[in-house]
Amino acid sequence: MDNYWLAVLWDLAPTVVVATVFWIILRNILRFDRTERRTYAAIEDEERAKRGLPPRED
Repeated sequence: MDNYWLAVLWDLAPTVVVATVFWIILRNILRFDRTERRTYAAIEDEERAKRGLPPRED
């Protein structure tokens, strides 16, 4: 019976590892995109203020 559970673990391990790595990569991509959009919005707000334009409407 011990060999059965060990075989199940070895069969599931690659799938779990690949899914975890994929999830981490996708989460980081989405976080970076959100941060980049916030940064560009702040830069745009500063540039609009410098030029005397009204704030952008979201």
